[in-house]
Amino acid sequence: MTGNEFRFFLSCDINLPVTFRVEALEGDLQDPSNSVEDSKNWSPTSELYVECALYIDGVLFGLTTRTRLAAIEKPCRWNELVTLSAKYRDLTANAQLALTVWDVSRPRQEVAVGGATLRLFNSKKQLKTGKQKLRLWRGCVGDGAIATSTPGKVPKTERGELERLEKLLNKYERGQLEHIPWLDKLTMKAMELVKEEESKRSGGTHLHLIVDLRTFEHPVAFQELGAHLLMQSPISPCNELVVVWDPEVGRQNPCENKQLKLARSVTRGMIDRDMKPSANERKEIQKILKYPPTRNLSGEERQLLWKFRFSLMSERRALTKFLRCVDWSDAQEAKQAVDLMRRWAKIDIADALELLSPLFESEEVRAYAVTVLERAEDEELHCYLLQLVQALRFERSDKSRLAFFLVLRAVQNFDLASFLRWYITVELSDPSYAKRFYSIYEIFEDSMMKITVNGREDCVGEKMWQSLVRQTELTAQLCTIMRDVKNVRGSTQKKIDKLRQLLSGLLSELTYFDEPIPLPLDPTILITGIIPGESSIFKSALHPLRLTFRTGGGAKCKVIFKKGDDLRQDQLVVQLVSLMDRLLKSVNLDLHLTPYRVLATAQDEGLVEFIPSKSLAQVLSEHKTIVGYLQQFHPDEAGPFGISATCLETFVKSCAGYCVIMYILGVGDR
Repeated sequence: MTGNEFRFFLSCDINLPVTFRVEALEGDLQDPSNSVEDSKNWSPTSELYVECALYIDGVLFGLTTRTRLAAIEKPCRWNELVTLSAKYRDLTANAQLALTVWDVSRPRQEVAVGGATLRLFNSKKQLKTGKQKLRLWRGCVGDGAIATSTPGKVPKTERGELERLEKLLNKYERGQLEHIPWLDKLTMKAMELVKEEESKRSGGTHLHLIVDLRTFEHPVAFQELGAHLLMQSPISPCNELVVVWDPEVGRQNPCENKQLKLARSVTRGMIDRDMKPSANERKEIQKILKYPPTRNLSGEERQLLWKFRFSLMSERRALTKFLRCVDWSDAQEAKQAVDLMRRWAKIDIADALELLSPLFESEEVRAYAVTVLERAEDEELHCYLLQLVQALRFERSDKSRLAFFLVLRAVQNFDLASFLRWYITVELSDPSYAKRFYSIYEIFEDSMMKITVNGREDCVGEKMWQSLVRQTELTAQLCTIMRDVKNVRGSTQKKIDKLRQLLSGLLSELTYFDEPIPLPLDPTILITGIIPGESSIFKSALHPLRLTFRTGGGAKCKVIFKKGDDLRQDQLVVQLVSLMDRLLKSVNLDLHLTPYRVLATAQDEGLVEFIPSKSLAQVLSEHKTIVGYLQQFHPDEAGPFGISATCLETFVKSCAGYCVIMYILGVGDR
């Protein structure tokens, strides 16, 4: 989402029941202002429940709902989810919740402890979400009238510092304020002090009911069911641009649709077959073919490409643009497009990726894209593997042509198998697509188990699969180590000592593996154990581990393991850098780029290749200039500035390459 883009839901589109959670009652049930006789009638063993009613335009809607009974505690907690019979699309701008706390401890008598009314939409007609602290009116029943006598919100004249802080806390819990762990702890302590002072000042006379309203991915704006406009645009007295929402923008014109149907009829095929574009039309077509895949085509552009589709069949770049012009809901037009696609000039592998985007739902088109990918070498396929796994989300079935293609290629190449398994594993944590990726994971596992050598069943596939499973077991043990190390209070050195103690003691099996494990970052490297004395912890908020592994060849390999950070972003950026380097080398431009390896093993954990290096500040403090640093480590009296020509060329080209690539990708700290 860009800075100028605001996304929201409309209340009339949400076909879900109104739900909220009644959490707790705060305050002293015994009102200090009551008489002595009233105090005698109060029972310290009171049992309370909350009655919830929905009022629409001042009229009760549906049946009231009650929570379970809760005995008095401090605070009195229900923590119960309440689901009403109404749906969000049924609500009006004046919809209100009337909440009443009842005491049933007295025999044959229910006493209203207090009531409050909560408007579900604010003054800007936006649905309220998150925690709401409602002040109860003692002895009153929640009033659902439009001009309610029991408003739950504290009047502005009575609001103090505590109300302001609680409003900010609500935004913080909804993710609208940045989370800074060390500062958040101090702030929460300060809020507790403010709460105690406010309680002493008010004398504990106020009762508050805590209600947690349902939250959504985007803000929810009110709109009546069947309405076409959100609201009238305000007339501004000053000279400024006013954005007016037009409900017809993006909709199809029925007259244009009819004209397109006639122009694309089957009988036109014989006429269009011999048509050739004029000079101006050819220039316009070439302009369209240079559009990026993310740009939408206008109606005129779509019609132009369709008109000259037969003359464009020899142009490889034109296929993806032509397929975007097709009305796939028209069976005759779709059949004609598929026939032309099969006779079109073979497209590049990079163009086939566009056909696997969510824009193309036709199974024939997606199957055609897979046939193009079959021509790719394993090295090139690995460059796009991450995106191909994401494309599985847009397939119509779990057992798609793309899924079987990826599994087949992975079974034939162990490196691909290792990365494919990790990419699928990360997707298992997404509830929206977990079922699909579990199905693909099972297909992958079954295929790996069936691998044989020269037709002999000697458990080769099972051994290969078990070696991949041990990678997951290793990362799980590293997560356990990180949790134990984080619990150690004190300096970073104490945490490092704890890490080495764990590796040498309770988890000594990690120092020497029973069988070598393929390194997840590079499956060609077999690691045999961790060297405790050379493993350490970085001094940062997340305390990532710097681990030194022994390798099968007797060498050492250093890796960073991070927990609590989403490395999928870093993984994508590094993948794009590697892909750009490959494309530049294909046109004989080697910028000496050496991107490090990154692999996300879950949504909040992963491995990063450790590169021994010095920061620029350290280089300047020790050698004053970069030239002095290069002169010391790569001297050459005959070279420019007394530096080896090869070293200087690598430094200059890599700096230029990384600067341009990072600028294009919008990355600020790499």
